Amino acid sequence: MMKKILKNKNIIITGTARGIGHSMVETFAMYGANIIAHARKSSDEHKNFCADISKKENVSIYPVYFDITKQDEIKEAFNNIRMLKIPIDGLINNAGIGGNSLFQMTRMEELRNIFETNFFGQFFWTQYIAKIMIRQKAGSIVNISSTSALDGNSGKSAYGSAKAALIALTKSIAEEFGASGIRANVICPGVVDTSSIHIMPDYIIDIEKEATYLGKLTDPVDVANLAAFLISDYSSYITGQVIRIDGGKTVYDKHKQ
Repeated sequence: MMKKILKNKNIIITGTARGIGHSMVETFAMYGANIIAHARKSSDEHKNFCADISKKENVSIYPVYFDITKQDEIKEAFNNIRMLKIPIDGLINNAGIGGNSLFQMTRMEELRNIFETNFFGQFFWTQYIAKIMIRQKAGSIVNISSTSALDGNSGKSAYGSAKAALIALTKSIAEEFGASGIRANVICPGVVDTSSIHIMPDYIIDIEKEATYLGKLTDPVDVANLAAFLISDYSSYITGQVIRIDGGKTVYDKHKQ
């Protein structure tokens, strides 16, 4: 029964070109969902990925391409989705960028770029998709934040602040949309084991692993499974919640003890 917990549901996932979003497309399709898979730029690699997963799992996957920092592109993408004339059962706001600079060294340009991508874009994109959900009086929204938004980390003042704003947004829309049958929750992963983290030195990765109860980094598939549960009917009474998925990461690193 769990195998197809998203059967026939139509889910929008942003940021599917790589990393967590990539795993979400694979996982959600395995659970039977039809997917609108967003990426910032069109590429043969992304189109082939969507086509291959669609064929493998016998679901529909519709790639869409737009820059989430540009409102005209957001509006155009929304109009294209609306023309599909299908219900939208879930929205995963996963698109985002990293950022790592000390507070005193953070320039306004960097701060604006992080907030435009990790918060403002998510805010306005959700406004558009919520129009469909409000009309159908149903839907589930899952925003991908970070433990940096909860714990505070050196070098993450801009990134953590933008992700914290996403938590506040989630709680607000959960209350505003509740009467319309729409749920909203937020996932806060720890350091996720994707290709992007391997630019870090090995000793830093080892420290991050040791700072968890389970002794390993967050697996993107685990994040995808949690998101699938929050989209599914199995979580129909869960809304306005902030859920960590970090292997029991301690607030402080063990090597500092």
